[in-house]
Amino acid sequence: MTMLKNPGAKYRPFPPINLPDRQWPGRQITQPPRWLSTDLRDGNQALIDPMGAEKKNRFFDLLLKVGVKEIEVGFPASGATDFDFISGLVRGNRIPDDVTVQVLTQSRRDLIETSFASLEGAKSAIVHLYNAVSPVWRKIVFGMGKDEIKAIAIDGAKVLRDQAAKHPGTRWTFEYSPETFSTAEVDFSVEVCAAVMDVLQPSAEHPIIFNLPATVECATPNIYADQVELFARMIPNREAVVISLHTHNDRGTGIAAAELGLMAGGDRVEGCLFGNGERTGNCDLVTVALNMYTQGIDPGLDFSDIDAIAKTVEYCNQLPIHPRHPYVGELVYTSFSGSHQDAIKKGFAAREKQNDTLWEMPYLPIDPADLGRDYEAVIRVNSQSGKGGFAWVLEQDQGLKLPKKMQAHFSKHVQELADSAGRELFAEDIWEVFQRVYHLNTPQHFQLLDYEESKAADGTRMFAGKIAVDDKEQSVSGRGNGLISSVVTTLAESFGVALEIKDYTEHAMTAGSDARAAAYVECVTPSGKTVWGVGIDEDVATASVRAVLSAANEGDG
Repeated sequence: MTMLKNPGAKYRPFPPINLPDRQWPGRQITQPPRWLSTDLRDGNQALIDPMGAEKKNRFFDLLLKVGVKEIEVGFPASGATDFDFISGLVRGNRIPDDVTVQVLTQSRRDLIETSFASLEGAKSAIVHLYNAVSPVWRKIVFGMGKDEIKAIAIDGAKVLRDQAAKHPGTRWTFEYSPETFSTAEVDFSVEVCAAVMDVLQPSAEHPIIFNLPATVECATPNIYADQVELFARMIPNREAVVISLHTHNDRGTGIAAAELGLMAGGDRVEGCLFGNGERTGNCDLVTVALNMYTQGIDPGLDFSDIDAIAKTVEYCNQLPIHPRHPYVGELVYTSFSGSHQDAIKKGFAAREKQNDTLWEMPYLPIDPADLGRDYEAVIRVNSQSGKGGFAWVLEQDQGLKLPKKMQAHFSKHVQELADSAGRELFAEDIWEVFQRVYHLNTPQHFQLLDYEESKAADGTRMFAGKIAVDDKEQSVSGRGNGLISSVVTTLAESFGVALEIKDYTEHAMTAGSDARAAAYVECVTPSGKTVWGVGIDEDVATASVRAVLSAANEGDG
């Protein structure tokens, strides 16, 4: 079997929705929806090894910590594991007053009765009823006509109504899914839902939830939005209806479908943390929520420690999260490309001078710190990186802010290592090269042992110090207009090393009384060679002396 040259002979394009006056394309999402986590039901049934009681309880606690207020906790009629977990939550008073649990059931009397039994004693709960309504399911799976399919939904709704009446101590909310909505006729879905409403009699004060599942994603997300908007227009007594969106990711656009569905009139989003679910997964609640966050909307969910959340989800699901998964993946805030790194580095430099808190950062739509991430891994270095990359790493790791021209000077040394190593360079690799190139803490020709600076009667500065040359101590001195020029004079007169200072910069490496300083000098030798020197010391003056000696080591060589 190979891919067909004419796939149209086997596959049909999904028909568009006739909605010429559609309104959703001009709308914006301005507030968060109601969130429903189905990790413990839809997500759990998609796992190779479904969660046991310990993992279910851990996941439930995580959802509470994140702030999810509606949680589908299982399919109680599926077996003892789900039933006991759900009833244990109720009996153990583990459900906060502001959280509502939800259970799923097919439209069969015995399954519905079991679902109500699992929730015995709950203060409030949602019972979610479903049956498939689309042509393929009617024809292939059930062999039924429309009237028979609608009758299944009506009969189930009647059992919901009667069971709720037998348990008046619980505030019941009903949810109904015309399963396979995305591949069904919208008018038939409305017809079935309206029949369910006739039985359950919802009101604006106590609405029914109609869940519109993209059970299998078969079209572009704009078509799903059209379906949602058309449903919202056609359903009677709209004020008594909460429209819930339940998208899957078969075409890779489950998140987009949910977002466009919200613009089309959706009130609620169902999904799983990080998008776990059958086949290609459910809607990723974290991504949808943080997409809103980057638009200035508080999603009402807390992902301040996203790495800890991911660790728990990976443990419970026994599935890894991809390193490039939006917002949470190990590499999503990391740039290896030189041009990207340069832009990000400039962005952080500009942010230090900002007078407001507005986030304007190249390549980073969200501040990693908002999610508990640090900036150390924002830029990582390999053979594709540029001078901005290693300069960022040195700044984050060592507190060094290299002058721009010095970055260019050092870059060739880093590039040589990256090319020869054929791998990512880590902070310790770059620091080792830096120390070697600029003679820091390595065997070197000129080493400062001690010095004194004094002011002469004519206003010039006098340098008097002890410098080790090849491990032999020498007492030397020189005069200049300032400390640096006096050191340059000393090198020329005592050792025959001539340097011309072209540029000098310095900065504090850390804050506080014990801060160290870094000094950088750009020098030119008589032959025209440009050499750089670096000095680091608790005293900025001493750092500048060390920087000149560092340059002298290079120039002398």
